[in-house]
Amino acid sequence: MKPQGPLKGVKVLEFVGLGPAPFCGMMLSDMGADVVRIDRPGAQGGGAADVLARGRRSIALDLKDARELSLCRDLIAKCDILLEGYRPGVMERLGLGPDVALKGNPALVYGRMTGWGQYGPLAHAAGHDINYIALAGALGAIGDEGRPAVPLNLVGDFGGGAMYLGFGVLAALHHARATGEGQVVDAAIVDGAVSLMASQHQLAALGLWSTRRGANLLDGAAHFYTVYECADGKHVSVGPLEPEFYALLCEKLGVDPGAYPADWAGRNWAEAKTHFAMLFKKRTRDEWCELLEGTDACFAPVLDYAESAEHPHMVERGSYAELDGVRQPAPAPRFSRTPGAIQGAAPVPGADREAVLSDWAVKG
Repeated sequence: MKPQGPLKGVKVLEFVGLGPAPFCGMMLSDMGADVVRIDRPGAQGGGAADVLARGRRSIALDLKDARELSLCRDLIAKCDILLEGYRPGVMERLGLGPDVALKGNPALVYGRMTGWGQYGPLAHAAGHDINYIALAGALGAIGDEGRPAVPLNLVGDFGGGAMYLGFGVLAALHHARATGEGQVVDAAIVDGAVSLMASQHQLAALGLWSTRRGANLLDGAAHFYTVYECADGKHVSVGPLEPEFYALLCEKLGVDPGAYPADWAGRNWAEAKTHFAMLFKKRTRDEWCELLEGTDACFAPVLDYAESAEHPHMVERGSYAELDGVRQPAPAPRFSRTPGAIQGAAPVPGADREAVLSDWAVKG
């Protein structure tokens, strides 16, 4: 298909990697950017199931070969954004570091994705999402009083990593197009995870947040912002933070809101939670949906990803797409004039060499 979306015409060169950098490349592609991935010779993969690599074209280069390395530099000279997710110093040792790249392309946005950042005592240490959000204070704030809960790799890799990398490179691209000045974007997951904790820092400054896990307004401790088990073993979520919404939930439950006030300071939370838990155990999840879903009680069933894709709200919005029989997230966010689209399945590594060199006017 022809590229479509607000980033149509933007050229992105992505060095193959894992996790957040590919997710960022997927988002840019979904918005219409021409994302070309540098793969290793002999790499396997491709197809609709390789969701994070969708919408790209691929060229395989042996960066230890002088001619292939020179070809890679020529591609860098033609792109608007470069994405790489290696440990600090790897690109420099390849002869593709920012100094070399920006010399050949002064307006280049050089996006670097790491866990610990480009400098600091831990910069060269191995790590993964769970380690980065642990250091950032996010992991220690999630879960019940007994132990931290691992929030998949959403808070680190994708929330604190890929989203901040995407935001950073597009902000730098705006600057580059206005001034002709490129720059390096140092996107570290530890930085992004700290940034995501801004509201907790605000609440702490107001005296409304404790470092004790499972004792706070938004960590499941409050009876009016938590998850309850139903009669069938499934779960529902409630979150009526506003007085009028809490009053409606209490009305639906047959509870006197005066007996269990929605007090943000934590008074009577444990007693109220025990009572609410007893009430929610009296009906199945579907029965609670029939009573509460779509009201202002701030309610939603807790669904798995397969159930989510079949929910009427998600179906009507088209929140999921299907590509070659594989269900996957649709592009987000949405645009009224320049909507994005999945630009195609993940490429077979190296399959687009001739087309990429031709389109980017690079001699092979």
